[in-house]
Amino acid sequence: MLELDAIEYETGTNPDAAVIWLHGLGADGNDFAGIVPQLGLPSELAIRFIFPHAPVRPITLNQGYLMPGWYDLTSLNIDNEEDVAGINESSNAVRALCQQQESLGITPERIILAGFSQGGAIALHCGLDYPAPLGGIMALSTYLPHCCQLDNKMNRAIDIFMAHGLYDDVLDPQFGDLSRQRLEKSGFSVKWHEYAMPHSVSTEEIQDIRSWLINNLTT
Repeated sequence: MLELDAIEYETGTNPDAAVIWLHGLGADGNDFAGIVPQLGLPSELAIRFIFPHAPVRPITLNQGYLMPGWYDLTSLNIDNEEDVAGINESSNAVRALCQQQESLGITPERIILAGFSQGGAIALHCGLDYPAPLGGIMALSTYLPHCCQLDNKMNRAIDIFMAHGLYDDVLDPQFGDLSRQRLEKSGFSVKWHEYAMPHSVSTEEIQDIRSWLINNLTT
């Protein structure tokens, strides 16, 4: 099984919650590690943030250039042929990270999967089929892979935060909206957000993420 190296950041001693945050294509775990201080989370929340590094692989869309990626991409068309093997491999590796947190005493409902772009696709793929309901899924500027299984009924109540930039010229906003519609038709509830931004993260979005995290992790 693929094993992932990761950056870890704890906001307090003896964390009782975990956020596993996956970067986008061509980046690494450092891409979002610096966002934790910007969130300004309450001091009483002891969270272990985990920022894994995707494996380096050839990306067909980029002429086979080697770069960190959760799976191969042939195009940015929503109907592109998916790298199902790559998606499954990365999803299983992230599942192992969740199970590792469980072995450290963090219950599934205190584990949140987050991801941007490709990382968001893996967060959805892994979280929606996890063997126990997680504390939430944060899917930023991303889409739901066609190969995602949506028949895990015990996960229907999972809290899903989806966001997309209105001026995203990498992943068309309609891809995210179509994914939202597919999830809702399958019985999932989605908190949908749109921002006046490109394929990135905005200050307004960070504030909404902060509120969502506090709401989900404050007991």
